Amino acid sequence: MDIRKLQRAIVDGLEDVKAQNIVVFNTEHLSALFERVIIASGTSNRQTKALAASVRDSVKSRGMRVMATEGEDNGEWIIVDCGAAVAHIMQPSIREYYHLEEIWGGKPVRMKVGETRTTLVKASEPERARKPAAKAAPARPPAAKKPGTRKLPVKPASVNRPAAGRAVAVKAAPARKPAARKAAAGKSATGKTAARKAPRSR
Repeated sequence: MDIRKLQRAIVDGLEDVKAQNIVVFNTEHLSALFERVIIASGTSNRQTKALAASVRDSVKSRGMRVMATEGEDNGEWIIVDCGAAVAHIMQPSIREYYHLEEIWGGKPVRMKVGETRTTLVKASEPERARKPAAKAAPARPPAAKKPGTRKLPVKPASVNRPAAGRAVAVKAAPARKPAARKAAAGKSATGKTAARKAPRSR
């Protein structure tokens, strides 16, 4: 069994349920029973049980065995025995009290703990490693108006619009009264008649 694959499987299982303060120690020089001790914290009984279940699933999904699990009844301190590596999942108060780091922490193992396995960018990465945000597409300029295409407001059908097939009545200017013309014509006619009837002087 490759111990590096086993410890990676355990740490991945812990990270999937957001375990806190994960540490890995090499214990080959301290015990012949196992080569790694992994310690992590859970904030509640429910989380520690979920962490233990996640570790078991992660190890088994990679074709490795889980020997035993202890402490799931109360959830304060759960031990997941994976043969060459043992995971201690503890609540913060229990971890501080027993302080297993003093017993097994002689040789810490360096590995990427807290590694994000998604495409999100970590806050600690330099700015040049981050992808620039996509620029918004520039707004399209309004289309230029063509001269002479200005639209006049359309009046409603009920205002100053004749019905179909009917002529529009247009008021003509008032015609001059014929009385004045007739009177003037009468005067001129009577004048001419009087002139004709008047006797000529001899």
